[in-house]
This record gives sequence, structure tokens and C-alpha cells, in this order.
Amino acid sequence: MHIALIQQPIASSPATTRSKGVRALAAAAAAGADLVVFPELSFTPFYPRLPATERPDSPQELAEPVPGPTTEILAEHAAAHGVVVVFNLMEHDDGRIYDTSPVLDADGTLLGRTRMMHITEYEHFHEQGYYAPGNTGAPVYDTAAGRLGVAICYDRHYPEYLRALALQDAELVVVPQAGTVGEWPDGMYEAELRVAALQHGFFTALANRTGQEGNMQFAGRSFVTDPFGAVVAQAPAEATILHAELDLDRRADAPARQLFLRHRRPDQYDQGAVALPTPTDTR
Repeated sequence: MHIALIQQPIASSPATTRSKGVRALAAAAAAGADLVVFPELSFTPFYPRLPATERPDSPQELAEPVPGPTTEILAEHAAAHGVVVVFNLMEHDDGRIYDTSPVLDADGTLLGRTRMMHITEYEHFHEQGYYAPGNTGAPVYDTAAGRLGVAICYDRHYPEYLRALALQDAELVVVPQAGTVGEWPDGMYEAELRVAALQHGFFTALANRTGQEGNMQFAGRSFVTDPFGAVVAQAPAEATILHAELDLDRRADAPARQLFLRHRRPDQYDQGAVALPTPTDTR
């Protein structure tokens, strides 16, 4: 599988950024990509850097449906170039707003959408004022490129979520991300997904935003890890397209496939986690 992670700053308008993204998609496909992944809020400003109450437009006005204009444009180009595409936008549906990643197959078919399940709230990430918690679970998609799971930004912090993708035999987990310089200790983005890849036996690919937006400097440095926990490709901080070749057959020899997943104890788990002992259980 040849993957391409599109790392680009926003332009003067969402329409201009989307046009740049379409050109990047075409360039990635021309270079041999089977899968193209865009960062979180791929073609718009990072709206949650300000509380929703401080914006002149409501979240409903900033969002769009899926399918909708952006999905339809990218589906057309996915089909034209024969590539699988994962992108991210602010979706409105039935009166609610979601942080959503549609998944488009190489013929342009909308295979489904993953909505971010866990919603954060801290400085510069005022997401609880915008998003409802996702209600799509943790789906895995059979695509022309392989079996893909999606962990949108904050969801990558939850081992339960990533384990759900592993138990559905995801070969690759893509992470549309909006991570900033200094948000976490240096190297933590990579460390977190290196461990996740090792523990679960899948490849991971994090596509991050780049560029300055108000008082936020997005970090770029998108990267790919293999199922042994190694970083096998990484971008610089600046705008670029990161390419990586993944040999999915290597998963068979990964420690998670040979050992960890085989030795699980589901009989000891309560709703996906190890059951908490009672005082008498530990005597």
C-alpha cells in the first residue's frame, strides 16, 4: 500500500484551501498513492481555537452535511484518480455538529463516516462548544487500499478505541490531527502511536495540520509507524506530501499478532476493560 499524507496550511478561504487539496490529491496519485489522507478540519480554519460563543457564525453555519459539497468534490477526484481518500470536516446532521471523517473508496463511493467519539475542552481546543460526541462507534472499512480504521485526533488517546479497531483486523489506522507546537512534550505524538502500533499490530498514519492560525502554531511532522512500533516515515514541519510504502504482510510477524492478541483474556474483561477487583478478590 502506497499512502500519501497531505500536510498543508489553510489558504485565504475554505474554497481555496480545498482547491489546493484537490491539486495535492492529484499529485499524490500521480506519484503512485493508493490512499490519500488529509488532516483534521482539512480545508477550513481550526474553528475550535475560539469558544463557539466568540464567533459571529454559529457552528451550524460553519458545518456541512455528509454527503455534501466537499464530499462530492473529493469523491469525484477520488474516482478520477483511482485513490482512496480520508478527509475531515465539521458535519451537521439532525441538529447536531460532529467532527467527522468521511471515507471514500477508489471509485468515489462513500463507504461511511467516522465521528470523533471523545470531545475535549482546554486552552485553544474549545471543542465541547462545537461537537456532539460521535455515535458511529469505531468502524473499519474495506477499501481498495486495505482495511482502514480512523481515529480522529483526540480519540487516539483512548486505548479502548484503538483496541476496537484492532479486534476488527484493521491493517492501518489513520489519524487526522490538529496538533500544535508545545501542546505535548516533544516526541509524544510519535511515542503514543508507536506504542499503539506495537500493542495492536497495525500500521498508523498521522496527518497533521501545519501553519500559524491566530495564536496556534500547528506542528506538522506527520508520520507513519509500522506494527513493530518504529517510525518509518516522517514529514518536516512545513507544507509537504509525505509518501510511504507499507507492506501489509509484515503484520503477520508483529508481536501483537504473534503474541499479545492471541493471549488476551476476554473472560476477565468487563465491557472491554479488565474488571475492577472487589476487596475479597485480592485476598
